[in-house]
Amino acid sequence: MDVMTKEELLKKEDIEEAYGVLRPIIKRTPLQYDAYLSQKYQCHLYLKREDQQVVRSFKLRGAYYAISKTPEAVRRRGIVCASAGNHAQGVAWTCHKMKVPAVIFMPTTTPQQKVEQVRFFGGDEATIKLVGDTFDASAQAAVDYCEQKKMTFIAPFDDKNTIAGQGTIACEIFDEVFSQHTEVDYLFAAVGGGGLISGLGAYTKSVSPKTQVIGVEPTGAASMAAAFKCGHPVTLEKVDKFVDGAAVKTVGGLTYTNAKEFVDGMINVAEGRVCTTLLELYSKEAIVAEPAGALSVAALEEHREEIAGKTVVCVISGGNNDIDRMQEIKERSLVYEGFQHYFIVNFPQRPGALREVVNDILNEDDDITKFEYTKKVNRGKGPVLIGIRLGDRRNIEQLRTRLRRFDPYYIDLKENQMLYEMMV
Repeated sequence: MDVMTKEELLKKEDIEEAYGVLRPIIKRTPLQYDAYLSQKYQCHLYLKREDQQVVRSFKLRGAYYAISKTPEAVRRRGIVCASAGNHAQGVAWTCHKMKVPAVIFMPTTTPQQKVEQVRFFGGDEATIKLVGDTFDASAQAAVDYCEQKKMTFIAPFDDKNTIAGQGTIACEIFDEVFSQHTEVDYLFAAVGGGGLISGLGAYTKSVSPKTQVIGVEPTGAASMAAAFKCGHPVTLEKVDKFVDGAAVKTVGGLTYTNAKEFVDGMINVAEGRVCTTLLELYSKEAIVAEPAGALSVAALEEHREEIAGKTVVCVISGGNNDIDRMQEIKERSLVYEGFQHYFIVNFPQRPGALREVVNDILNEDDDITKFEYTKKVNRGKGPVLIGIRLGDRRNIEQLRTRLRRFDPYYIDLKENQMLYEMMV
């Protein structure tokens, strides 16, 4: 793993050079003032809409620039990459445009929607290999393949050209901001491997040193925060793969060095909070963001006081969300917000027991969303899995008190993640 010295850190000129190459190729995405979020958080909030990029994510910028910097004779032997989806789409689109063969490694857990998009953008130039359960396993397989076949590996984040390409987002942000004679107080962006935040930070600190650059990670994959704490990149024992675009066990050496120099703070957001934000962006603003794309906005809830009255930019980094995941997203949001609960309760095997639960335990505006029970012969009681959606989440303690009277030994699955994952 390479690590930069301070003399080798990314510079404004590196990013401007990348933007010169990318400007005629990529879409200049909107920097939109968001009236709803501005009112909600009492600030002046703008969204940088990279979900409207050609491949619906910022990753095209780094992929195209890194491939363009590879000598043509070397490119013709073929390009290899590893990605959870968005970098793969950027590489596929680029290789199709340049008529260069590409072999793209993706984790087996990648949402099908992203796999299909890679096929669409890559056409005949792209070959997809689904390998490993995590990005890191897929990346290792890609590197091994690249060495065997003498092809060129295009890193998704830990490469100076890739980082420079991602940093061109900041060129567009500040070109527009400065044209309006204003300043940016806070810039929030998602962190997976660290390429985006490194590029944004390097350019931002060069043109607007007062701007606070804040990286946002999912709680279940906070690898950059772990690196900051230890003073070097570390490998997390496990990651929650729900925010697939940011589910990276180990950040890059180059991205760590740049982020350490240019990023003012790292924060993490619970996956449930991300789900709530995804639903809010869709229902309130008709924005279809993917989980990693919503991280920057999800971070605002815990930082209301700091950003009040300030000018804030959030990068919506991607919009490749699989519609098949919406039920899971809604479920995670309801659990996180405290509306949805699951319990295992010993249930009497007699007529009228369910009526007793409905009448004596539930609040008037609660609803049973799940009820699984198998009657056992010659037993007076049996365990029931019951899902309850509260009409008012503040009523949970009343519900627990009545449940305890019904069964003093009931199990709240919120306190047992293994049972929750198995049964729900």
